[in-house]
Amino acid sequence: MNILLTGAAGFIGSHVADRLIAEGHTVIAVDNFSAYYNPQYKESNIEAHAETAVYQLVRADITDAAAMRAVFEQHSIDLIIHLAAQAGVRISIEQPLLTQRVNVEGTYLLFELAREFGVHDIIFASSSSVYGNQNKTPFSEEANVDHPISPYAASKRACELIAYTYHHLYQMNCIGLRFFTVYGERGRPDMSPYKFTESLLYGKPIQLYGDGSAERDFTYIDDIVDGVMACVGKKLEYEIINLGNSHPLTMREYIAVLERVTGKEAKIEYLPAAAGDMNKTYADISKASRLLNWRPKTDIETGLKKFVHWFTEERFHGK
Repeated sequence: MNILLTGAAGFIGSHVADRLIAEGHTVIAVDNFSAYYNPQYKESNIEAHAETAVYQLVRADITDAAAMRAVFEQHSIDLIIHLAAQAGVRISIEQPLLTQRVNVEGTYLLFELAREFGVHDIIFASSSSVYGNQNKTPFSEEANVDHPISPYAASKRACELIAYTYHHLYQMNCIGLRFFTVYGERGRPDMSPYKFTESLLYGKPIQLYGDGSAERDFTYIDDIVDGVMACVGKKLEYEIINLGNSHPLTMREYIAVLERVTGKEAKIEYLPAAAGDMNKTYADISKASRLLNWRPKTDIETGLKKFVHWFTEERFHGK
């Protein structure tokens, strides 16, 4: 298939592109190489495919109507995998209008162009952040998600609602995937696996927001890509599906695993809990198992070993 992949040079997007190409698809790769973190990292993410015919790179912002229209006019698109977003809870609090513009307006534009050009199948990224501070765990897709605690979470919930509207009006086949704390090679520098590993290897204190009791459902990148690929070709009409490891760790437990993997002892600098941060994430993955025949395969120790090896090779000592 010809697959339009937004956010194609980012962490998750570049891994999805690798798998799509390996399985014989052509990727129309859209990314604006945002300066949210070092754009050179994104350039390195796509080096393997930059000169290949099955990877057609379009340097464009998903909010640029003219540029995105040109993508649809110039390419015959069979499926859209929409991963582009302004990520990050903290930046969404600092710059909520940026988050709204990229995540909500960009998604509206993409769906509207899909409607106009007759593209009926869309897989899109949502987030565990939509659950807010739920008391009932694990988080089920049936739970009420009307109480987001950050603009980022609100924007991701809005994307789910936009998708439902287009499904309802135009019979689009829309699958939304709520990702739970994705980590792994090429991970974003603003995420804790990267920041904590960097601190450990350079002998700097780990800056930990809160007392370390917050829990996260860390999910390895290969498992997430398996989940995305399981949706390709699926006709589910409209579904929201959790993709998580379903084994949450406290931040203290998680740091202990990193200490074992790196062989370094952490020095922890405790900071006040950050606004917008959730107390816990924990995925109920029964729906993913039932609809996609998907279950995660990678435990935290194995995943972090792979990540730390990559970090040591690619980022340590100024690489």
